[in-house]
Amino acid sequence: MKLKPLHDWVLIRAGGPSEKSTGGIIIPDAAQEKPQEGEVLAVGAGRFVEDKDSKEKVKKKTFVKTTLQPGEHILYEKYAAREVEGDDEDLVLVREEDVLGYLR
Repeated sequence: MKLKPLHDWVLIRAGGPSEKSTGGIIIPDAAQEKPQEGEVLAVGAGRFVEDKDSKEKVKKKTFVKTTLQPGEHILYEKYAAREVEGDDEDLVLVREEDVLGYLR
């Protein structure tokens, strides 16, 4: 499946959930939390930001490019992801503003 995100959306291959806790206890599938990290597969071009005056009228729109690049490992907010069906993979779409940071 080839999916190209629009605007500031980011397509991520979610990392697999942990099967063991830090203490070595095996966690059943039903109790495992969804991952909050993954690898960036594709990124949209960016989004328009509106500058408004004091009366909430739009003065001008500026285009802000995305900063993420494919191949980077990132951490994103827990409830920000939208799941997408891929070719035997867990793919999620997240807005760039919901990305918390890079994983090294």
